[in-house]
Formats: sequence, structure tokens, C-alpha cells
Amino acid sequence: MEISYITSAILLLLGAVVLCGKGDFLIAGYNTSSEEEKAKYHIKRLRGLIGGNCVLVAALALLLRLTEIGKEIFAPAIVASCVLVIVLANTWAKKKNR
Repeated sequence: MEISYITSAILLLLGAVVLCGKGDFLIAGYNTSSEEEKAKYHIKRLRGLIGGNCVLVAALALLLRLTEIGKEIFAPAIVASCVLVIVLANTWAKKKNR
């Protein structure tokens, strides 16, 4: 079995666990935050971002393996998705101060 298939399967599994709400401990930084810090985030939005990104990266890894075009878009797409997740996690997933 190719490593890209194994990586894709693991990322799909992790993405599904996070999206189902059972993997909050897998979100880096969130699991070690204090309760006050955790209260600053919309956890459902954060789960969607992190889980969705895992599924996207898994799909890109499969695309890389199965098609020629995957080789050209893999690295830029991964970088773009990670930057987008970082920005959205610190803006859209954060609660507004009232």
C-alpha cells in the first residue's frame, strides 16, 4: 500500500472525528487552553475549519497520487488552505467581545 493512501485514510478519519465533535482534544492549542481561553471561540466553527481542512488535505493527497495535475497544485493548495484556516480560526471562529 502506498504511503499517500495511508496518509489520506488517516486524515479522513481524523477529519471525521473532529467534524463529529469527538476530537476537540486533537485541535492543537485548544486542548491545552484554559476554560477562559476556550470560551473565546465558537467550537463548532473551529471544528468545521480543522476537520474540513483535514478532509481537504486528504483529498489533495489522493489527487496527487491519482492524477498528473495533482503534482502541480498540491503544495500551493496545502499552503493556501493552512493560511486560510489560520486566518479564519483567529477571526471567524473567535467570539466577538461585548
